[in-house]
Amino acid sequence: MVPSTGQNSRRLANQILDVVRKARFEPGHHLREQQLADLLGVSRTPVRHALTLLTEEGIVERRPHQGFFLLKAFDTLQRVELAVPQSLDSSLYERLVNDRLAGLIGNSLTQTEIAKRYDVDRVTLTKTLTRMAEDGLLIRNKGHGWSFMPTLDNDEALRNGYQFRLMVEPANFLTAQFKPDKAALERSRLQHLYLASHSDSAAVSNAQLFETDAAFHEMFAEFGGNGFILQAIQQQNRLRKLLEFAGYANRRRVRDWCGEHLQIIDAVAEGDYQLASELMRKHLSHADSAAQPGKKPQAKAPGSRRKAPPQGQAPAISGSP
Repeated sequence: MVPSTGQNSRRLANQILDVVRKARFEPGHHLREQQLADLLGVSRTPVRHALTLLTEEGIVERRPHQGFFLLKAFDTLQRVELAVPQSLDSSLYERLVNDRLAGLIGNSLTQTEIAKRYDVDRVTLTKTLTRMAEDGLLIRNKGHGWSFMPTLDNDEALRNGYQFRLMVEPANFLTAQFKPDKAALERSRLQHLYLASHSDSAAVSNAQLFETDAAFHEMFAEFGGNGFILQAIQQQNRLRKLLEFAGYANRRRVRDWCGEHLQIIDAVAEGDYQLASELMRKHLSHADSAAQPGKKPQAKAPGSRRKAPPQGQAPAISGSP
């Protein structure tokens, strides 16, 4: 089993490599811990751990009393990536969700039934169930066992959810109090660039895809400065989380929505909130159409200056916006 801290350090090391490639750093560049921490939205300690991993790989060197410095040029690192093995609890998490979506397990299960079916130890089982409960997917029964929480599990509820979001999210960009955080915007852009370039990789889990997706929509809700809108988007994310795992199996659609997200980020970064609103409406319309077979997507938003990526044909519940 790979410790979660080791997994996180490897993921962060890969994000640092993406920064190096994007900024086109040359050998000898000083990789400052605080600057990377601010850019990636973490503290200095995990950045130091990630840089230490890159030092072990011969990509970075640590100079006493000076810090970390790049050894290899950005163009020699184009295909370099640290492997991120999946932990036992993350694997069990996804197996439970996917089996529930496929109808292979019932709505309510005991810990004994889960342990027997998936052949897992008690520590892994407890950790996984606790995490799923914290994520709003499971609830402990009054007697014993666990039950999956109700979610967007019918066409009408799914359609209503998208209708609500289409009313709220595009309009949020046009409010007088909308004020983006440049550092948060850049962190999100780097995360999406990473996912877009690794969307077919098994190293990127469905959970990581969902967290990036959900954080993107909640970020703009926060920029709007309206707590009611933020709470509403957070609630929508909790409700759709279970079904999103099925959607992320279609990695072509993942590449598409990463591209759509990046268009919106670029529009906000340029201060074109009207375009961002139109792109968000188009993005949610595409997701709504992907979730409902036979429904035609909304026409291209007027005034769009960026070429949208080709839309993939997704399964019935794979909106994954």
